[in-house]
Amino acid sequence: MRYTPAGLPALNLQLQHESEIDEAGQTRQVKALVKAVAFGAVAERLARQDVGSNWNFKGFLATPGKGKHLVFHIQEFQQD
Repeated sequence: MRYTPAGLPALNLQLQHESEIDEAGQTRQVKALVKAVAFGAVAERLARQDVGSNWNFKGFLATPGKGKHLVFHIQEFQQD
């Protein structure tokens, strides 16, 4: 957990996604690591969760400042 200059709680984390999807008649395994960030009360709640537990997240993708990578901004989450 960190705090912004304005004192807002912020949490940087990495989400791991794994699933299977049918594509062109074949089953494909999908794996991805996604950089993510949460702010405020969401960051405080998320910091109390167990690492490695399964969750569903809602939010949006953005490129920070002059960054070259996407970051998922978590706005809500619930147990999977």
